[in-house]
Amino acid sequence: MNEILTDTITQKPKWIRVKLPTGKNYRELRTLVDKYKLNTICQSGSCPNMGECWGEGTATFMILGNICTRSCGFCGVKTGRPLDVNWDEPEKVARSIKLMKIKHAVLTSVDRDDLKDMGSILWAETVNAVRRISPGTTMETLIPDFQGITKHIDRLIEVQPEVISHNMETVKRLTREVRIQAKYEKSLGVLSYLKEAGQKRTKTGLMLGLGEENAEVFQTIEDIRNANVDVITIGQYLQPTKKHLPVKKFVTPEEFNEFGDFARSLGFRHVESSPLVRSSYHAEKHIH
Repeated sequence: MNEILTDTITQKPKWIRVKLPTGKNYRELRTLVDKYKLNTICQSGSCPNMGECWGEGTATFMILGNICTRSCGFCGVKTGRPLDVNWDEPEKVARSIKLMKIKHAVLTSVDRDDLKDMGSILWAETVNAVRRISPGTTMETLIPDFQGITKHIDRLIEVQPEVISHNMETVKRLTREVRIQAKYEKSLGVLSYLKEAGQKRTKTGLMLGLGEENAEVFQTIEDIRNANVDVITIGQYLQPTKKHLPVKKFVTPEEFNEFGDFARSLGFRHVESSPLVRSSYHAEKHIH
């Protein structure tokens, strides 16, 4: 049986196993990604849903390079001193999206605390480039917190991607340990501000299994809904390497259902809650 397992210390339950990606669409996209040396977070983040999403014509592209100024304990992206901004990147990403015939593109980036504009200008240019070069493609922009500075966030709102998302990642108590430089209230503030400033569709994601209590998860879901967020994704944290935070618990599918039902009862427009959910999973549905 074709199964791919991400390496963690704990023995994985059977519901975490995923089939290796296959299919014509997937193979074609894989070839293009390799040929044009594209940064897809699908690959660098070892996403378990890559085959399914690529088969649907959805893919996630990472901009502003692949070295991050932050060092979150859950994330497989390299930390260090990033390279200079490549101003050809918006064009390159937009051409890739057109080449790959992507119907719905998720754009994300490393954090660029080293830049005065924190990368927000290149962010806006990338959205504009995709609109120009691949006008049929809808977009979700999964943004960093830009340190909560509204003028940077405004640049994204002004170019009107269909969805703007910013991930809370974990509960309040664990934020410092899991996200190091990020703050729970700041991320909630970013999500609230997006809506207040006129963004039509907002979204966030949570990972479970890092040591949170169920009561804390319910509270976080409530906090997110109070920030007027439209879409929430909830999935199992998987350890990218032995150096990353360990998995404290494999949350059962039944518990995921419980969290999902609670979120739906609060009035979220879309809820994705199951072990293998990642923040871009079923992203193409979240624009409606």
